[in-house]
Amino acid sequence: MEFSSRARQRHARLAGDRREQYPHSLQFYLEPPTESISLVEFESFAIDRLRLLKVIENLGVSYVRSSDVYKVKLEAELRKLKFPYRALAEDDYEARRKDHISHFILRLAYCQSEDLRRWFLQQEMDLFRYRFNELTESLMQKFLEHVNLSFEAIGEDLKNELANELSVSTPGFNLPKVKEQMFYKVGLADAVDLFRTRRVFIKDGFAYVPFKEIDVIVLNNYRTKLSKALALTARSLPSIQSDERLQPLLNHLSHSYVGPDYSVQKNTGKISLEQIDALSVKSFPLCMRQLHRALRDSHHLRHGGRMQYGLFLKGIGLTLEQALEFWKKEFIRGKVDADKFDKGYAYSIRHSYGKEGKRTDYTPYSCMKIIMSNPPSQGDYHGCPFRHSDPELLKQKLQSYKIPPSGIAQVLELVKGMHYQLACQKYFELTHDVDDIGFSLNHPNQYFTESQKLLSGGREPKKEFNNSGNFQQKNNSQESINSSSTPTSSNAKADTELEGLEAYFTED
Repeated sequence: MEFSSRARQRHARLAGDRREQYPHSLQFYLEPPTESISLVEFESFAIDRLRLLKVIENLGVSYVRSSDVYKVKLEAELRKLKFPYRALAEDDYEARRKDHISHFILRLAYCQSEDLRRWFLQQEMDLFRYRFNELTESLMQKFLEHVNLSFEAIGEDLKNELANELSVSTPGFNLPKVKEQMFYKVGLADAVDLFRTRRVFIKDGFAYVPFKEIDVIVLNNYRTKLSKALALTARSLPSIQSDERLQPLLNHLSHSYVGPDYSVQKNTGKISLEQIDALSVKSFPLCMRQLHRALRDSHHLRHGGRMQYGLFLKGIGLTLEQALEFWKKEFIRGKVDADKFDKGYAYSIRHSYGKEGKRTDYTPYSCMKIIMSNPPSQGDYHGCPFRHSDPELLKQKLQSYKIPPSGIAQVLELVKGMHYQLACQKYFELTHDVDDIGFSLNHPNQYFTESQKLLSGGREPKKEFNNSGNFQQKNNSQESINSSSTPTSSNAKADTELEGLEAYFTED
């Protein structure tokens, strides 16, 4: 149904829209939303923003943030998820409303721990930086006034008087450029980062900041406000946690995975138990490869490891009968006899397949669930190696898998920045000899499926070259490090069997 301009305004009033609430596409999110929304809309908005922030994290590691390819890809995602992407868009009330509400929902979900707060703050900062830098100069000025950051622009007389000092103290500015650029007189407290890096002229307790550097001050201001807001929100959690409708949703969001659940696989029953050793080398993510090796070495896994690995195996296609046989054969090689296994362990395996208890058909764990819940203790092997392993031990493990030093350095740098899923993504690239896998990795079973597609030729490796300097972290000397190219003799039979299996992962 279409409305004329007048009818559209009348319709907006009838719908209770408060367009004056969002005079700009950009905001500091100082005032929480006060309207009532349904739980369906609550979850939908939050999941869309979480998708957006995950994309921002991935793009920030793969591309230079100021590059054209970064901007194009981020704008495409903003368009797809219906968030504001251009401040010039006049009739984007719904996008601005969604942006406002979804920010506060995720603020509730991601204030619950220091790690969550740090991740949320970084992605929101990157989103704000992109949006602010897309504004025109006039819109920037209007926004600064709106958030009470209307710094005083110095007059032409003062600028001419200080021209020499400004050109010497401001990197990249000669005298003609100083005369063209607008400068602002800003208190030192607001310009401390620019002062620390010697990028501005200082006089009488004020920094003289060129317009092109004003984003640093705005971003610092936003970071301070958002960081304080997250801390205050965390203090209010007890009252929110008492709401039995919201708390499960918020917990789900902070551990959220928004892709396929891998509960049903078209290859169910197509994998033989003899193939698992070879598959663990070729196509298992590091977390599952670690669990498989620990099971083979000690013939036992504790509950956390059995759940994480067992559901993963279920997701790649093991039937219940195969799972019972697999675990029983391995456990009775250790300290568990057949009778004890049947009485103590078989029930939990049948339970995970939905054949006992509440008959719940459990789904394999996503990366976020593995990273954020049930950290391993001494003697455990579950969890995410990139999140839970000591960096030195992780380095040794990667070396034992013949990852080259340059690749290990890239992985450890991502781990240091707490980009655990991106570190796993880099591990995939290094072990499959590709420059860019072309997708965001969010699930161990996704890793397995994509690996099998790639190895069977059902998916073309996405090769991208660093001609324009857009990539920040690419392996410049791709070596032939595919772990599947050097199988041990004990896996030779299983490798032959894999040839038939890989066809089931080829896209139709």
